[in-house]
Amino acid sequence: MDFGFSKEQEMLRESARSLLEKECPSTVVRKLMEDETGYSPEFWKKMAELGWLGLIVPEAYGGAGLNYIDLVVVLEEMGKVVLPSPFVWTVLFGEAIARAGSDAIKHKLLPKQAAGELIGTLAYLEPSGNWDPAAITMTAKKNGQGFTLDGIKLYVNDGHVADYLLVAARTGGEGLDGITLFAIDRTRAGITVNKLKTMDQTRKLAEVVFANVKAGAEDVVGEVGKGGKTLNEVIDRGKVALSAEMVGGAQKVLDMSVDYAKVREQFGRPIGSFQAIQHKCANMLIDVENARSVAYYAAWAVSNEVPDASLAAATAKAAASDSYRRVAGEGIQVHGGIGFTWEHDMHLYFKRAKSTEFTFGDATFNRELVAQLFGL
Repeated sequence: MDFGFSKEQEMLRESARSLLEKECPSTVVRKLMEDETGYSPEFWKKMAELGWLGLIVPEAYGGAGLNYIDLVVVLEEMGKVVLPSPFVWTVLFGEAIARAGSDAIKHKLLPKQAAGELIGTLAYLEPSGNWDPAAITMTAKKNGQGFTLDGIKLYVNDGHVADYLLVAARTGGEGLDGITLFAIDRTRAGITVNKLKTMDQTRKLAEVVFANVKAGAEDVVGEVGKGGKTLNEVIDRGKVALSAEMVGGAQKVLDMSVDYAKVREQFGRPIGSFQAIQHKCANMLIDVENARSVAYYAAWAVSNEVPDASLAAATAKAAASDSYRRVAGEGIQVHGGIGFTWEHDMHLYFKRAKSTEFTFGDATFNRELVAQLFGL
């Protein structure tokens, strides 16, 4: 295991940082928060041209064929600017297709993803609020050569703009047994998408209702009834992606707080000279570095398909969720009254920390998963 990034990866980081700081300052983020789509189609095209959307797509389908270590480099920088974008969900949609899809569906969808012509997302969480795939109850009943899907999926990221949904439904069995994955066109008859009000306006969420939706055999991703394993693998990689993004956001909050502590004066001296502020910043640094370490290891683990990849992903998500929430809260405290205002950017990071914390399960959920994986 190499504990450092390669020269190429550092170049990727610098180019991503430069572009994101230029194209996505907080003024742009605020405009996209008010926009119905919640993302910039123009910047989406730029990301495709730079190869970001096909970063981990196999070369045979128009991608770069890289891995999650390369991906987290870009995601950290996206987290620093609180980028509103369906990037993460499209990458995870493509991951499922690449891992389990037939040759036909791979050739149909992956080149479009890499070219920026497709937005994808995951639709598996249900009204129960249980992030465990084994809790899926939405049905996909056999109908001739195809299936009929009925049920509700909640908190579907960018569901209102996605071209395709990766839908997890139960075709039989209990737990992970009997779960089947489908790649469904969002405009298919019987699908209703309802936008939801969210605390984090940089991320748009939707309720997706399936009423007698017809799916053919060509829509199935992988084997019928065997989608549970693939879904878990995709979720693990989603946890890694969000952990990296949270590390980037936490690092930005720390940087903003330290910079502010150097210039904000109280009682005739910079507040950074007070021990209480120094302790806060030191603890924030510890949180950031802890989250970064486990996120990097998890990226290496899933990239190399090591046996404890699920354990590493759950650990990273738990650590990053706790760290980002604490750092964002302390950042507001360091900034004082100005940190609570709408005009200041600190609330953007605090809200992103809270929304991302609960995606794929919060820290408590993932620590419980870690315990189970250890056999405790």
